[in-house]
Amino acid sequence: MHGKVLPSSAFQHAMIRSLLILLATSQMVVAAEKPNVVFFLVDDLGQRDLGCYGSTFYETPNVDRLAREGALFTNGYAACPVCSPTRAAVQTGRWPQRSGITDYIGAAKTPEAWKRNTLLLPAPYTDRLAHEEVTLAEMMKGAGYATFFAGKWHLGPEGFWPEDQGYDINMGGIDRGGPYGPGKYFVPYGNPRLTDGPKGEHLPDRLAIEANKFIETNKDKPFFAFFSFYSVHTPLQSRPDLEAKYQAKRQKLGLEPKFGREEPRDVRLVQEHAVYAGMVEAMDAAVGKVLAKLDDLGLAKNTLVIFTSDNGGLSTSEGSPTSNLPLRGGKGWLYEGGIREPLIVRWPTVMKAGQIFDAPVCSPDYFATMADVACAKPVTKIDGVSLRPLMEGTGDLPERALCWHYPHYGNQGGAPGAAIRRGDWKLVLWYEKPDAPELFNLRDDLGESKNLAAQEPGRVKSLLAELEAWQKDVGALMPTPNTDFDPAKADGRAAAGGGKPKAAKKAGK
Repeated sequence: MHGKVLPSSAFQHAMIRSLLILLATSQMVVAAEKPNVVFFLVDDLGQRDLGCYGSTFYETPNVDRLAREGALFTNGYAACPVCSPTRAAVQTGRWPQRSGITDYIGAAKTPEAWKRNTLLLPAPYTDRLAHEEVTLAEMMKGAGYATFFAGKWHLGPEGFWPEDQGYDINMGGIDRGGPYGPGKYFVPYGNPRLTDGPKGEHLPDRLAIEANKFIETNKDKPFFAFFSFYSVHTPLQSRPDLEAKYQAKRQKLGLEPKFGREEPRDVRLVQEHAVYAGMVEAMDAAVGKVLAKLDDLGLAKNTLVIFTSDNGGLSTSEGSPTSNLPLRGGKGWLYEGGIREPLIVRWPTVMKAGQIFDAPVCSPDYFATMADVACAKPVTKIDGVSLRPLMEGTGDLPERALCWHYPHYGNQGGAPGAAIRRGDWKLVLWYEKPDAPELFNLRDDLGESKNLAAQEPGRVKSLLAELEAWQKDVGALMPTPNTDFDPAKADGRAAAGGGKPKAAKKAGK
């Protein structure tokens, strides 16, 4: 015999110890292979506000680089045309109607609180993300990730902020929908979750600095950083040097403001707003700072980066700072300008650079995707589907319809309504005129100018039935008639009438 024969019990202990070491080693390998995740959510950024999506006025070299190194989605959608519902959908992977957050938090919460003279009373909504909802952070923590949040939260009062929803660190996430402190986008912030920096400090840059500190601290283990910009939401405020830069660029290009009409509002048709352009560039610079940190630490290759927005660009109200053309409408509207978003995904270890994906995807899909790549099993039913097959090139997404339900009057002129997209076809139903649905073929008519409902009654019937089934499944609440409505004082709304935007006009100011 060669070697020493172990007693039975000693042999068993040795085998168990070897198995434990093997298991621990395999777990370390799995942990090492788990990608880090950086999620950029920009507030009110329209799809056409980026160079990689066709803007020739705004300059976004860092996001454009992200698109070149990853994949650009042409049919990325927000779950709602306003912020809080989309944010709830991103955090939970569920349609906003399931959490009850169907309007931006801060709007009149119940029909009884509604004071505007409108044909309908908006449906009630929930004003906080319930603790019972499983968030992205809670799911990622369960998969062994360190978690970080920076920027806009807007999903409930104190006690429902990021630190109460699974995030280890919260830098600036509170109940507010914008930076409304004394200095707005500059110190002093007046934000109880973000101490003031030195004089002149700019909010998007500060949030990038905080994100980089978190990445540096957690570089040796899986981390999840959710960078939720306050930019480019109002108040409209730019760094003075960037505003001056774009004033000069506007003059050099001979650009002037032009507006069309999307009843009951004017809608901007030209990107030339110097302050807004400066806000977009500052956002892009903050993205670039975080990407540079990933490069410097050698983490870029195994970091999944997702970049998107919460609703369309602001084009019909509060200064109407951007144009979403060729998309119709903007924030607050169920037309494409209000819900179609930029979406860029980069994961170098898995994805080929420079890809373009046309598959329609939506806000709940990010939860499903991150759960997939983090090897985390969702503990609640989610509505999203993982984008991993697209990213890996192993398959397509399942055939499905995307639906929207917004039973509210926003601040941008849009009315309560719903929409469904299946394939190239999109149906919009305005609840003020439920017998006048609008049907568009987005392949032939991206600007939604030709209402084909009269020519396609069978398709209208089918899409309406599918939309109604979805609404029933998610528990959608409906607006109700306003018995105090005074038609003599109505605002001239024609949102559901013609299906065709009016012609452009030059601004008188």
